Amino acid sequence: MSCSSSSGSDEDDEGFDAYRKGGYHAVRIGDQFSGGRYIAQRKLGWGQFSTVWLAYDTRTSSYVALKIQKSAQQFAQAALHEIELLQAAADGDPANTKCVVRLIDDFKHAGPNGQHFCMVLEFLGDSLLRLIRYNHYKGMELNKVREICKCILTGLDYLHRELRMIHSDLKPENILLCSSIDPAKDPVRSGVTPILEKPEGNQNGTATLNLIEKKLKRRAKRAVAKISERRVSMVGAMGEEEASSKSERSLDGIDMRCKVVDFGNACWADKQFAEEIQTRQYRAPEVILKSGYSFSVDMWSFGCTAFELVTGDMLFAPKEGNGYGEDEDHLALMMELLGKMPRKIAIGGARSKDYFDRHGDLKRIRRLKYWPLDRLLIDKYKIPEAEAKELAEFLSPILEFAPEKRPTAQQCLEHPWMNVSTQKNNADNVESQMNNLQIKG
Repeated sequence: MSCSSSSGSDEDDEGFDAYRKGGYHAVRIGDQFSGGRYIAQRKLGWGQFSTVWLAYDTRTSSYVALKIQKSAQQFAQAALHEIELLQAAADGDPANTKCVVRLIDDFKHAGPNGQHFCMVLEFLGDSLLRLIRYNHYKGMELNKVREICKCILTGLDYLHRELRMIHSDLKPENILLCSSIDPAKDPVRSGVTPILEKPEGNQNGTATLNLIEKKLKRRAKRAVAKISERRVSMVGAMGEEEASSKSERSLDGIDMRCKVVDFGNACWADKQFAEEIQTRQYRAPEVILKSGYSFSVDMWSFGCTAFELVTGDMLFAPKEGNGYGEDEDHLALMMELLGKMPRKIAIGGARSKDYFDRHGDLKRIRRLKYWPLDRLLIDKYKIPEAEAKELAEFLSPILEFAPEKRPTAQQCLEHPWMNVSTQKNNADNVESQMNNLQIKG
């Protein structure tokens, strides 16, 4: 879940059934928290464990993201764990330069459904997932991708090298821009006046009514969308081309600085508590095979995320097939892109026998269609050959099957692909200095 995003979750609402003992806390606009310090403004999003609200901090006169955990014991424990990790990240970064979301405060709030742990986080903008959608799933300019990658790698380098922490759920949804794509949705830039007291008529039960209203509106939207789809299919390819050209959006003027968020699944490298980590499409091979994992799982997820920013498509989107499951399809997709998995790695995991025979070949998917990364970028995404090869040279080692061979975040920051503009600036400076010398001569 985008834990401190300006726009919140795109998915269906959390449903009012979960507003019960042990579940979510029902929040109304104008509700006060922590002795009146924080005042709820609007809902930003929700996740399986919590809801997140834009709140106004009356002590600092600033907007914050208020994450309110479900009250049942297992959610309380998860909140304590997340607070511990976020506090360590904040303590080690007093200047707030490490590209990791900042924990400002935490407290307990008593409500009709129990005691809820609350986290106060800095307010950030939209997720990279929303940015990709805003860009209509088209690839971004490589310089913008580099800017974003620099922030993600700075965050990962801090987590891995300085804190010895594994994020374990890195993906576009869990990386937030520092400001909103649409200035009107940014409470600071839009100049909106904060709500300091409950609006009239905001009585108990409003949360439930809002959810019912939203569900009805969503059904209506879906019906309209289906009608629109039929119209589009009737218009044909020419109409689609016209529609897409009209709706092209510019990313110029959007601040690409971003931060890594959502530490609900993070862990200390020496205190791992889950075998199955990471969201499916960003999951590393060693997690699927249960061969043990370390910091390099985050690097794999980073590689998948970087590809998605460049192309607008997920690198791996596995599906169940006839006689095989998602895991085996995922492994097959990896090998089609990266080549055959070394036998030692293929048969070295606790679950290897479920997917591979003793020769290191997949049991149920026998025919693989190989399409190397550089050719994929050139042939499918029409990236100029020189640029595609440079990008593939950057991404291929990050997507190495052997976890120990993957570069660290620090090494990636030093890679030539990440420093193309720096190299160009240096070359321009040298050329300028040479010209000056010739003029003087």
